Amino acid sequence: MALLITDQCINCDVCEQECPNQAITQGDEIFVIDPDRCTECVGHYDRPQCIEHCPVDCIIVNPERVEGPDALLAKYRGLMGRL
Repeated sequence: MALLITDQCINCDVCEQECPNQAITQGDEIFVIDPDRCTECVGHYDRPQCIEHCPVDCIIVNPERVEGPDALLAKYRGLMGRL
């Protein structure tokens, strides 16, 4: 699953700095997560760092991008240049 930042985001910039995949960027109004880069930190950490550090709990699972652990690991490997 990729993650999604809701409109409760206060633009604090914490999540962007914590993302090991550079999946989080500033959008027009709030930060956004690129679902093609989001691995929920699989391959890096046990838990998504954006969720761990978000002060307002505005990051949720994206219901339109449901991916299992194997798919997330494959995406991580692709991002890291591994087969």
